[in-house]
Amino acid sequence: MKVCDLTQFYSPVSGGVRRYIEQKVAYIRRHRPDCQHVLVVPGKRTECVGDDVAKVYTIESPMVSRTSRYRILLKLHLVEEVLEKERPDIIESGDPYQLAWKAIASGDGLDIPVIGFYHSHFPEAYIRSVAKFFGKTAVSVAEDWAKRYVKTLYNQFHRTLVPSPNLVSLLQDWGVERVEGIDLGVDDEVFVPSDIPVEGFRREHEIPEDARLLLYVGRLASEKNVVTLFDAFDILHRQSPGKYHLLVVGDGSLRSSMLRLKESTNAVSWMEFCSDPYKLAEVYRSADLFVHPGVQETFGLVTLESQACGTPVIGIRGSYMDRIIFSNQVHWAAENTPQSLAAAIENKFGEDLHLTGLQASHEARTRYSWKSVFGRMFGIYDDVIANYHP
Repeated sequence: MKVCDLTQFYSPVSGGVRRYIEQKVAYIRRHRPDCQHVLVVPGKRTECVGDDVAKVYTIESPMVSRTSRYRILLKLHLVEEVLEKERPDIIESGDPYQLAWKAIASGDGLDIPVIGFYHSHFPEAYIRSVAKFFGKTAVSVAEDWAKRYVKTLYNQFHRTLVPSPNLVSLLQDWGVERVEGIDLGVDDEVFVPSDIPVEGFRREHEIPEDARLLLYVGRLASEKNVVTLFDAFDILHRQSPGKYHLLVVGDGSLRSSMLRLKESTNAVSWMEFCSDPYKLAEVYRSADLFVHPGVQETFGLVTLESQACGTPVIGIRGSYMDRIIFSNQVHWAAENTPQSLAAAIENKFGEDLHLTGLQASHEARTRYSWKSVFGRMFGIYDDVIANYHP
């Protein structure tokens, strides 16, 4: 079987989607000698690198964000050329925009089944922006448009994979057919707890030894709700200077907000990116508490990785990732406000975080290993291919 992934959500410093694809390739190399993988993404130049098992085609594309380094793929004819050359058995589109429509058209023309992966509930961010600038009437119009767009696009796919049971139900209510729930996973050999502290970690990142270390890993973008996190940390710092330190791993359009917080508190450390999973696991293990302020995540891969490493998670209740939180949510913020999140962080430290973290680690690594996740996913691929009729 030859699988082809198409996505624009891929850059040298991108997070969840890139990690998902990298883990898929690793699974193929370890467990599926009968499979090959092809990836088509935007890049600085048009080229192909890889080997007999996995190839990456980058297509020269303009950059739309210098911080996240995302690019928009406009040379769609080159996508079709790759598909014609490679002739995959199945195409997976991880993109809800022009690349998705090109995948569908190319699949129809080449008699290749095309499935979609609903990585992000993108209408939510769109509708929130409309509400901010245009009011309630415009929101109703935007919601209707978003529902029609999602229904029209995703009903073109032979299957739509969705990493959240709640989103599965929502998309079905919107009229999307052939929806299938699928989990994401964690590398249970890399993301593991350890009682041995990472020597020199705090010194290297200028973190006081006695400070409570909070960690955030992800894009610095409005849809990640990081401003709420930054404001919550500012509250904690004002209440108890020196008691907390925040380590941020990631970059994005709100980098300036993070840098202002860093300058005003002198209690923020920043890593632009961490591409080495073993180093990232060390980062997770070095923190006392992982803070995830997101309210529109479809899954929340970083929260799973943090828990697998034995570091509990705190956040805001009511997101689609609630089901993968294995440390209790008693102290989670009830409201999406800096004040509520700051209080949640403070209250969480009243627990035995070490014990809570170990319990969460066991659940995360037992239930969500990539091997079991991809075993099921490739079963779905087999089913789609077997039942495809041009």
